[in-house]
Amino acid sequence: MIKTKTWVLILGALLLTALLSCLILYTRPAPGTVANIYRDGVPVRSVDLSLVTEPWEFTLSDERGANVIRVEPGRIAVIDADCPDRICVEAGWLSDSASPIVCLPHRLVIRIEKNAAAEGDPVPDTVSR
Repeated sequence: MIKTKTWVLILGALLLTALLSCLILYTRPAPGTVANIYRDGVPVRSVDLSLVTEPWEFTLSDERGANVIRVEPGRIAVIDADCPDRICVEAGWLSDSASPIVCLPHRLVIRIEKNAAAEGDPVPDTVSR
């Protein structure tokens, strides 16, 4: 018969393996996770967060002002803005579709959406009645 200490070690190792597996699976973005950036309701740029390997930044600017956006693997954020309230900067990192990042003075919205084409779902190319 196996001693109690051995059973505790075996169960502990199994629990640790399961925990590490869950951590790896849930921290990676799902394939086809796309950050869509809109200005005045018009799509400006799309970034597939599952394909990002190195952090990078870009600036969106117009007559209302500028927003500096940083993209990292699996997440996106507005890191600087010249708007008066800077709520978009304080929103922090966006990595899921729970709530978008919004900058009302610049009419900028960043929303994470699933890309149906990346998941293998059929993408309609026409609208039918």
